[in-house]
Amino acid sequence: MRALEGSAKDDTIAKRNGTFRVLGIDPGSHVTGYGVVENTGGGLRHIVHGEIRPGKGAPLTACLQSIYVDLYEVIRLSAPDALVIENIFYGKNVRSLIRQGHCRGVAILAGKQRGIAVYEYTPLEIKKAIVGYGRAEKAQVQKMVKAILNLSELPPPDAADALAVAICHINFRKTEPI
Repeated sequence: MRALEGSAKDDTIAKRNGTFRVLGIDPGSHVTGYGVVENTGGGLRHIVHGEIRPGKGAPLTACLQSIYVDLYEVIRLSAPDALVIENIFYGKNVRSLIRQGHCRGVAILAGKQRGIAVYEYTPLEIKKAIVGYGRAEKAQVQKMVKAILNLSELPPPDAADALAVAICHINFRKTEPI
């Protein structure tokens, strides 16, 4: 299974009692980032992160299937309490936004089918929560995520965005799921 390489198929990632675990997702048809963060009450604990990369040039339906299957497995293995996804931002390329909407849809479906509440934040809210500035660059988000979670190295860009979404939700905890 590509999503959690190194994990045995039946191994769940142990969750500590009294913690709040969040799966953040940065949806995309070329790269979908995911990151799981746990609020231990005394701080944040990095659980796992990665990127789902459907085959280059794969048709949209194959991309969506790959994203769904891998995210469903990440959810099964990491047992999050909430799934948080980046909201679609405005862009000039309508076709890309539609593809991103499809990717968001399968990610939301994977969470709902596992009975998990799904929340969303705008890129502006996420960047402001992580960097303190809503127009921060991707590299700034990566560096702050590394520092906040005390990681030994920078996470890949889309995984860093997903971890940032999870951290944002842990800090703000919207009460109304989508």
